[in-house]
Amino acid sequence: MSNKVRFLKFSDFNWEGVEVKQYKDERNTWLNVSRRVIVGKSGENTKFHVRYFEIAPGGYSTLEKHRHEHVVICVRGNGLAVAGDDVYEMNFMDVIYIGSNVPHQFINQSDEPFGFICIVDAKRDKPKLLKRSEIFELLKSEKVSKVVRIPETYPIQV
Repeated sequence: MSNKVRFLKFSDFNWEGVEVKQYKDERNTWLNVSRRVIVGKSGENTKFHVRYFEIAPGGYSTLEKHRHEHVVICVRGNGLAVAGDDVYEMNFMDVIYIGSNVPHQFINQSDEPFGFICIVDAKRDKPKLLKRSEIFELLKSEKVSKVVRIPETYPIQV
């Protein structure tokens, strides 16, 4: 395959030739999330990756932070983005930029899938779970405390 051109046929929130995978290997910090790497893992020579995440009704991503920035664009359904001490309602084509080390989580409280494109650097650090003190600070925000999902199995860092 030439890394100069790659065309991916779209159908029902899947792209031809793009594998659907579970969100992460460790399963104790998230619920009902799948991911697809659309660009960046199939021979393309990019400095960024374009990924699609889909959160099923009632699901949520890991509450985490990392040094790399990312841009998230809602393309299916609607959901919530917890970013720092605020909560944003995301609808079709809404965009959120999340800067370095901002704690964040995506949540689907609707009856439909919540799907979003996520653009990140190709070379990036691994996400980190929050420390107990960071979670405590987040929960001081009434908006955040009402919606954030921290499962009992979340391995809280000291």
